[in-house]
Amino acid sequence: MLNKKSVDDINVKGKKVLVRCDFNVPLKDGKITDENRLVAALPTIRKLIADGGKVILCSHLGKPKGEPKPEMSLAPVAVRLSELLGQEVKFAADDNVVGENAKAAVAAMKDGDVVLLQNTRYRVEETKNGEAFSKELASLCDVFVNDAFGTAHRAHCSNVGVTQYVETSAVGYLMQKEIDFLGNAVNNPERPFVAILGGAKVADKLNVISNLLEKCDTLIIGGGMAYTFLKAKGLEVGTSLVDDTKIDYCREMMDKAEKLGKKLLLPVDTTIAKEFPNPIDAEIEVSVVKSDAIPADMMGLDIGTETAALYAEAVKSAKTVVWNGPMGVFENPILAKGTIAVAKSLAETDATTIIGGGDSAAAVNQLGFGDKMTHISTGGGASLEFLEGKDLPGVVAAQDK
Repeated sequence: MLNKKSVDDINVKGKKVLVRCDFNVPLKDGKITDENRLVAALPTIRKLIADGGKVILCSHLGKPKGEPKPEMSLAPVAVRLSELLGQEVKFAADDNVVGENAKAAVAAMKDGDVVLLQNTRYRVEETKNGEAFSKELASLCDVFVNDAFGTAHRAHCSNVGVTQYVETSAVGYLMQKEIDFLGNAVNNPERPFVAILGGAKVADKLNVISNLLEKCDTLIIGGGMAYTFLKAKGLEVGTSLVDDTKIDYCREMMDKAEKLGKKLLLPVDTTIAKEFPNPIDAEIEVSVVKSDAIPADMMGLDIGTETAALYAEAVKSAKTVVWNGPMGVFENPILAKGTIAVAKSLAETDATTIIGGGDSAAAVNQLGFGDKMTHISTGGGASLEFLEGKDLPGVVAAQDK
């Protein structure tokens, strides 16, 4: 899965290239409020323009569930992309995606031109990987390039189906970077390899915990999921978030770590409060207690200061660090200390630091440490499945070198 043809391996001069991007950007009143995903797609698009390809872009946006919804049109993306690229991106406004506008726009293309198709999820077949829509998309192009890692864990027409009907399919720079960093970090890491898992629920990370225990040297657990582990050790966790159905699983994982000779670090102290902050960023009164001294009427909402120091110390000697999931309720400044401490320790290390998408990516960016990380994944679910060791359909579908 890790040795794919990339845009550097193909010749696109004079050819029509369909590029699956991730333009699933937040919109407010028709304006894009965060354009990170557009900016991330530019290197691949610019490369294909420079090489003389006729570049046809496609993406989904939101969940229109197979019907045209004007508020989920990609029209604003075409406008902003034109500005970012410094050349016109022609928008093919067909509610059926591959319609008369798209066909006419593609037929009129010169080398280096760019066209953007309408939201692929306007078509109900898209998420079902239907044959007819896959063929329609393929009929527009000679070459297919997938640069949308965020949807790589789903088999849809615009990232998997289309590859069956084109001669050449490759991955873009963004996709390549994800494969290089996430894939190699898990399968071929420079050691010591430290994995940090946080977030609310153990259930979301079951296979990730198990897979990473086999690959890493030290596994650090924080966030809400730590309390299920602490309860599995027989400790009182008060009203903290606990998944009672996963207590045996946590015991199994602690046994597994011991058998494999891996370090499994759990919080030694915890930041507690009477209740979850409401609203989430509300002022809240907290105290820090040892993990074996949580009062029955209190809940743990962040790792404590000793734990933060312990985790930071574990990162210091690492050569590779993968982090997925915050250490506490990072949206609240009072409960963000643990997450900040971990982010800071990653920012200060010389190790290869990989942030596995989702909430940890949001936390690192919001807290201002984004530019200090080696790689921040653009996929939430896709990153998790990669860390679980699963094959991602969108990656598998691209041709091998």
